[in-house]
Amino acid sequence: MRAVLAGIGILFAGFIVMAGLGGDHRDALAEAAEFGECAGNPGCEGDAALFFVAVACIAGAGAFMLYRGARGDWDSRVRPEDVVGPKRPG
Repeated sequence: MRAVLAGIGILFAGFIVMAGLGGDHRDALAEAAEFGECAGNPGCEGDAALFFVAVACIAGAGAFMLYRGARGDWDSRVRPEDVVGPKRPG
């Protein structure tokens, strides 16, 4: 269950980063497509590609955690001596 929650959080963070910071890169790419170059930022296409790769990695990590959490039980296997909390009678 923890892996699913972590995956949702990481995936959400990827979308938030893309929504919050992606506008500048989108505008730079539109400017480059229209005028043939970025006026104030040489190499802006490379910056936008790097930003996209970073966001894709964040979203991919979130999707991987969702997959692992939904499919596996690796985060719920706990040794009896590591369990914390009240003792169960019986």
